[in-house]
Amino acid sequence: MKRFLVLLLGLAACHKTQPAPLYEKVPVAHRDIVVSASASGAIQPILTLSVKSKASGEILDMPVQTGDDVKKGQLLAKIDPRIPRNDLTQAEASLAVAKAQLDNATAQLKRSEALYQSKSIAETDYEAAKLSYATAQSAVVNAEASLQTAKDAMEDTQVRAPVTGTVLELDAVLGTVISSPTRDVGGGTVILKMANLDTVQVQALVDETDVGKVQPGMPVTITVDAFPNRPFDGSVLKIEPQAQVNQNVTMFPVIVNILNPNHQLKPGMNSEVEIHIGNRENVLAVPNAALRTPRDVASAAQVLGLDLQTVQQQLAQAETPRPAARDTADAGKLHAAEATKPGDTQWADHHAAAGRHAGAGAGRDRQTDERSRARARGAGAAGAAA
Repeated sequence: MKRFLVLLLGLAACHKTQPAPLYEKVPVAHRDIVVSASASGAIQPILTLSVKSKASGEILDMPVQTGDDVKKGQLLAKIDPRIPRNDLTQAEASLAVAKAQLDNATAQLKRSEALYQSKSIAETDYEAAKLSYATAQSAVVNAEASLQTAKDAMEDTQVRAPVTGTVLELDAVLGTVISSPTRDVGGGTVILKMANLDTVQVQALVDETDVGKVQPGMPVTITVDAFPNRPFDGSVLKIEPQAQVNQNVTMFPVIVNILNPNHQLKPGMNSEVEIHIGNRENVLAVPNAALRTPRDVASAAQVLGLDLQTVQQQLAQAETPRPAARDTADAGKLHAAEATKPGDTQWADHHAAAGRHAGAGAGRDRQTDERSRARARGAGAAGAAA
């Protein structure tokens, strides 16, 4: 048994995991390069509606639940209709009385006109008949208005959806006695909250150093924890003018619109936002890890077995000034690796690249703290312009 254990230990020692290589050969190839400004924010509806009832009373029926998709005009709740129904009955009776009085006043006016024509009554009596007729007409108009108001109050006992959307929250249940916002100085009772989730928004906080590159209409990629392998597409709607300062870091809210036809994005989901502020398509590119600053030349040449003087001479020749292409999309900060050819081999140092800013071909390291940073995605980033 001991001999068997010794044999197993020996085999385990022989098959000990080899450390990962510090350097890897990566060919220079044509790739698509994207520079983006990263930020985070929470998914939220464009507009959240608080639904209230114009009628006061007890809730008798509520046929919807949270998460239900409702159409505009769909019934959401029924309020006790007894008082509005009584008011409607009284209004109908008042209108009938007013019409009867108008018929009577019309008949009296006709008789008064005939008697006045024959000089049988005085002019004052004739004027009194005309006044009675006008008063009866006014009473009919008032009664019709009161009847329409009573009908509207009766319809208000059925609360219907003001827009097509999704029920987010129920603030009242069956049996709750609610108050009307038109009669209660407190604003009335909220029955439920709903919103249209076909398009949602993210308010992302972008660092002040990156917000100058952000423009309305720029494409945006959004990822959420619920769907880590599925990015969602959006676009920048606007940049808020008022900055927010948090722990001495100045950020600007950027509003991003996201199409959400299947309602997979829910309000409150945390999201990571990448605003595409620059891109190159089908350009020669090398990995960021293969880029070195002049201070790293000596160590890199020693590791790769190259002659230091020869490398320095080649670098001096490559530093000859030449016109640099500019790009309005990202203010000239993204350039292809024009000094290389397809198929050339670059050495990528995985350890040295751990803290290097994407696209920093000129060797500028940028502090990566709470500030959002522009970084190159895709197969590899090109060198940054001076």
